[in-house]
Amino acid sequence: MVSWKKLFAGALLATTVLGVGGLMPTAEAGKIEDVQARGTLLVGSTGDYKPMSYLNKETGKYEGFDCEVAELLAKSLGVKVEYVPTTWKTLTADTMAGKFDIAICGITRTFARQQKMNMSHGYLLFGKTILCRKADAKKFKSEADLNNPNVRVMVNPGGTNEKFAINNLPNCTRLVHPQNAEIPSLIAEGKADVMITETMEARRYVRDDARLAAPLLDDPFTKSQFGILMAKGDQDWLNYVNFFMEEKDMDGTLDRLEDQYIK
Repeated sequence: MVSWKKLFAGALLATTVLGVGGLMPTAEAGKIEDVQARGTLLVGSTGDYKPMSYLNKETGKYEGFDCEVAELLAKSLGVKVEYVPTTWKTLTADTMAGKFDIAICGITRTFARQQKMNMSHGYLLFGKTILCRKADAKKFKSEADLNNPNVRVMVNPGGTNEKFAINNLPNCTRLVHPQNAEIPSLIAEGKADVMITETMEARRYVRDDARLAAPLLDDPFTKSQFGILMAKGDQDWLNYVNFFMEEKDMDGTLDRLEDQYIK
């Protein structure tokens, strides 16, 4: 009589060699192979977030911290970058639909995004803060000072800035403007009082526009990190992106880019 152990071992061997149904399993190409075969890394970007990823309308080129990261990631794969425009409102749908291989444009890591998509390990610690006119800087000393019907708070639609205003500033006068990159100038011109933004962006705009101030820059409302966004379904691709970012952190590249674009 053949023992059950021998029967199990034989069945296991057959499955390993032949695959389920008696057919040899075929390996499917993953994202890494797809990108290399295509010769381009498709990068989703809103193009409206200085200093992370910004479409320079004069040159027609994308610039910023995240753009350089994307270029280096593509170089590690032996391919070139091809940008795919997206918006904060459509970012999730576009990512899940596979319109690009990664999205990288100052994207905050959130539980809501992680539940639907893959996000890389975090990089660059930052927080929510405000931009206002320099003449008004002393008016805003805390979050409570913003939560007032007399304070016009401007945000871009669909992103975490709008969500922060909705959840934390229910009594303010909330204004939604579709182009995030235009909001700092609108604040400076008096079209609104405050922009909800992040410390990285606030530093850049204060540096570039003497009319603006970020009075709460050193005491942000929240603490978060950026992440590279990807569709679910390819763990090898997520592992590669995480490995790449860890290497660039250890070799000083991320520090160099922070000094160049943010500090």
